[in-house]
Amino acid sequence: MTRALPRAHLNSSRLVRFLTENAMIEAVQATEDVGQKLGDWLDFRQAIALHGLLNPEPQAPATLPAHQRRAGLMTPEALGRHVEKFKAALEQSIAQGAPSGTGLTRIDMPPATLDEPIEPKIAFEPYRRFYAAHQRQMENQVRTLRSQLRGQLAKSSPALQQLAALDASFENILSEREAMLLGKVPKLLEKRFTQALKQHLKKQAEALAEDVNAPRLKPDAWLLPWRQQMRTALLAELDTRLQPALGLLEAFNQESTPSP
Repeated sequence: MTRALPRAHLNSSRLVRFLTENAMIEAVQATEDVGQKLGDWLDFRQAIALHGLLNPEPQAPATLPAHQRRAGLMTPEALGRHVEKFKAALEQSIAQGAPSGTGLTRIDMPPATLDEPIEPKIAFEPYRRFYAAHQRQMENQVRTLRSQLRGQLAKSSPALQQLAALDASFENILSEREAMLLGKVPKLLEKRFTQALKQHLKKQAEALAEDVNAPRLKPDAWLLPWRQQMRTALLAELDTRLQPALGLLEAFNQESTPSP
């Protein structure tokens, strides 16, 4: 008997876990699977287009010789290395700055200083720009990677060709919703930043009330860990954005692996 595949849930991503564990969003019970939720998101035209891709009309076999159809097809090992190199470059860009020779724009974390007088919204603005710049870079780079992977699948078996077409359709259908949802992450981080800053300022005021000559509290105790938390959020978002591409790679590997 074939074992049923476990249902995938929309709240199981690394990014959602990060936001939940850091009390930026409330934990959501997994009550709907991906298929059910996707059905709620599709409009009538998108549903028809998706139905056409899932139920293609019979077509005559390709007339080009196999060696021409498979020209430029990478091996699973080479394609896997390409994806790993791509992922590592973006991870390094987030953690330390873009490595040279990758073509990635260097996006530096703002200095760990706060100008006086401190106003939360103004203080957060450089971090908002930092996060948004990384989001734009991830979006553009991951879109390119998915296109490259679909190009490889399109040179493979009919099943992988259909998968490539499905992925292109899903990317078109879900890109707007994805941008809307991921666009909320900087706002959640700003809320957390403001809370931490206000707590820091309260402690500073209490210290001065006890001793007017007390040295000003350094922001390191809360700002430096928060900056690392922002990088962790970006890495979690990258992981979420890469899931469709990694799924294409896995399908390519499975199709290309000879049966024992």
